[in-house]
Amino acid sequence: MGIKHYDVFVIGTGTAGKGVVKDCAKEGMNVAIADNRMYGGVCPNRGCDPKKVLVGITEVIQMATNLKGKGIVEVPKVNWQDLQKFKSTFTDAIPATTEKDLKKAGIDLYHQSPKFLDENTLSVEGKTVTAKKIVIATGQKPMELKIQGREHLLTSEDFLHQPELPEEIIFIGAGYIGMEFAHIAARCGAKVTVIEFAERPLLPFEADIVKYLTKASEDLGIQFIFNAQASAVEKLRTNFKVSYKKNGKTASVKAKAVYNAAGRVPAIDELELEKGNVAFEKGGVSVNQYLQNTSNTSVYACGDVSASGALPLTPTSSQESRVVSINIRKGNTEKMNFPPVPSVVFTLPQLAAIGLTEKEAKEQGYDIVVEYKSVPKWFNAKRIADDAYAYKTIVDKKRNLILGAHIIGAGAGEMINLFVLAMCGKLTTENLKAMIFAYPTWGNDIKGMV
Repeated sequence: MGIKHYDVFVIGTGTAGKGVVKDCAKEGMNVAIADNRMYGGVCPNRGCDPKKVLVGITEVIQMATNLKGKGIVEVPKVNWQDLQKFKSTFTDAIPATTEKDLKKAGIDLYHQSPKFLDENTLSVEGKTVTAKKIVIATGQKPMELKIQGREHLLTSEDFLHQPELPEEIIFIGAGYIGMEFAHIAARCGAKVTVIEFAERPLLPFEADIVKYLTKASEDLGIQFIFNAQASAVEKLRTNFKVSYKKNGKTASVKAKAVYNAAGRVPAIDELELEKGNVAFEKGGVSVNQYLQNTSNTSVYACGDVSASGALPLTPTSSQESRVVSINIRKGNTEKMNFPPVPSVVFTLPQLAAIGLTEKEAKEQGYDIVVEYKSVPKWFNAKRIADDAYAYKTIVDKKRNLILGAHIIGAGAGEMINLFVLAMCGKLTTENLKAMIFAYPTWGNDIKGMV
């Protein structure tokens, strides 16, 4: 069998990879795409989308809990099996639909992770293929915890597809995944423990805002073990025991299931990048300002797997996909310049942030005005009896421009998008205050935050 030649070969069928391969196919290029898992990538199959479906039902639980005795008589109960069936209506069709869409565009599909043979040659499904340009868009995967008994650890994907919710759960890690899933599990009736090596959850976020989430989590019944390093997992008769080290001593906690939520790493292990002269680092495939590999100019990387410095989020993957697509089709004409990028933790309350923290602004030499308040008496929080509502905004005193915004509250995820508009549009605080928003809405509240 002869060697198949392509103009572009994309590895990964998530948001980033699909965008590139479709654009190139429209240009009439001979293109192919490969994935070693179900087509569609992490977000719609086993990430953001199914997670948000589970979060949706917990919003009902939390709202009813807040308003019990204020008109609500009884908090509804969750049927986990029915919830999983509902979630599957969003996920089940994704792989087949994605494949059908790509085939219709004239794209060749492969169902294996390729391996580099040299700079422009790959081995995939027992075949040898060459490509003028190769795009790595393989995303990230759970970081392996190198501890004794790690084979007993489950992942976020396991949680999303869990047929029954375990009565007792341990999450190792208090980042996005650990905190979001801990909140889902606790509101659906599980007893939850979170083991975290740091002194608090969500280290990249403002400590002054995270403290409200920590308290809300503890009020929910979540037990935190901070400054602790998980050291071993042992399977008992009906439970699992997690040993951890804290303050020089070893202790343990038991549960029906243990999930590794310690973070994610670039999914590049199977690619044999060295054979393709593809430079890589801890953050993923090394890239220049055009998202082109620094050692193999035939290779580009986009999405969570690229070491571009962007947050590993679906919107940034889309942005990087657009840049790589342009540079492959038109030459290196588009540089990767990231606008302010918002980030949301879908716990309840939500935690949202954009831009600089107070510490970062000071380190960068800005003369700043900081406004930091807890505002549970503001109408939008008070009407749903939610006492976790606070914000911190950082403004450049000289230019009166917003440098950062950090919010915790039921509407934080949508409110932060208005700060995106303000920051990308370089609106001053006076510009923002002069605008008229619908009232009473969460969005209107941002005028009182600057």
